[in-house]
Amino acid sequence: MLSERKKQLNATILTVIMLGIGLQIAFSRSVSLNVIVVLICLLYLLYCRTSFKKIFVMLLVAFPLALGSWWSFIMFGTGDTWHSAWIYGTRVYAYLLLGSILTMTVSVKELLISLSIHAKLSETFVYGLLASFNMLSRIRQQFKLIQYSAQMRGKNYRLWQPALYLRIIIVALHWSEDLAEAMSSQGFSEGFPRTRMFNDPLPKWQLGIAIIVLVLHFGAAFLLRPW
Repeated sequence: MLSERKKQLNATILTVIMLGIGLQIAFSRSVSLNVIVVLICLLYLLYCRTSFKKIFVMLLVAFPLALGSWWSFIMFGTGDTWHSAWIYGTRVYAYLLLGSILTMTVSVKELLISLSIHAKLSETFVYGLLASFNMLSRIRQQFKLIQYSAQMRGKNYRLWQPALYLRIIIVALHWSEDLAEAMSSQGFSEGFPRTRMFNDPLPKWQLGIAIIVLVLHFGAAFLLRPW
C-alpha cells in the first residue's frame, strides 16, 4: 500500500496543480488545451488504478452539463459561437477531471493531513473537518431517528422544512462538546506542537513537476493561444 502510494503524486502537489490549472482555464480560451488537460487527467486516473466504472459514471453524469453549455452558445452566443461552444463544453470536463485526480486518488484524511504538514493548514481546522467527515454516518442515523420520532407524534418532516434542520443543529451542538472533550483526552491542545505517527514525504522532483506543469500551461494558454 505504501509503495503504491509513493508512486503517486503527493496530495499537496495535486492540490497546487488543480488550483493552478483551474485558475488558468478560467481565463484561457483554448479548446485544445482543455482536451489535453482532460486526456492527461484520465491517464493519471488510469495510472492510479481508479475504477473504470467510477470514471465512466462520472463522465456520463457530466455529459448533460457539458452538452447544455455547448448548446447554449450555439443557440444564443455571438461572434465565433462554435469556438465559444467548444471552449465551455470542454471546460466542464477539464474542471471535472482536474478535481477527480485529487478526490478519486486521495482520501480526505490523507489530503487534510498533507495540507497541514506542507501547506501549514491549521491543525485545529484539519482535525475538526476530520471529525465532521467521520460523523457523517451518525448524522444520517440521527436524521432517520428525528423523522421516526416525528412520525410517532403524527408529524412528517420534509427536507425543505426548517424544523428538521433545527433539531439536527441542536444535536450537533451536543456532539461538538463531546468532540472537544475527546480531542482533549487524546492530548490535542490548540497552538502546541503535535507528535506525528505518520509520514507524508514530498520529494522535490514532485514540486518541480508542479512548477513545470503550471508554467507550460500558462505559456501555451496565454502566449501560444492554440485553438
